Amino acid sequence: MDLELDHSVSLSSVTLVVLLLIFSCTPAEGNFRVIGSPQPIVAALGDDIILPCHVEPQIDVTGLTVEWSKPDLKPDPNDRLRRVEYVHLYRDAREDLDMKITEYVKRTELFADGLTRGNISLKITNVTFEDEGRYQCFIPKLKSLFKSSIIHLSVGEC
Repeated sequence: MDLELDHSVSLSSVTLVVLLLIFSCTPAEGNFRVIGSPQPIVAALGDDIILPCHVEPQIDVTGLTVEWSKPDLKPDPNDRLRRVEYVHLYRDAREDLDMKITEYVKRTELFADGLTRGNISLKITNVTFEDEGRYQCFIPKLKSLFKSSIIHLSVGEC
């Protein structure tokens, strides 16, 4: 009888240790953060730049929607169906061009290999003066209070 009791106690202890390890290694809901550069990104006209943004702790975001927008940009009042236009929109594991701002077509990209590690940085090629401003990287379905970050791009002459 004592042998049976010792066996069940040690089995319970092992189960408890395994559960503690599982839950201590898995971030709790709300512990993820979208983090962008706190410093402005400075570019010269015509440069290719990267707006740094990532998720901590690292997670695979390939199955999530990633939105890059310019929050200070006003929607076109003549096009009521388009409330939001994006600098870059990644949805359903691919770039979605339907809601992309025309001026950014063929000028932006995410790093496909980085998405598996939570890297949602945006590359913009051939920077123009119109690109200057605030950019928001946002993951709408991230289980977190910190789903977005703002990065400022400053554009000057060479």
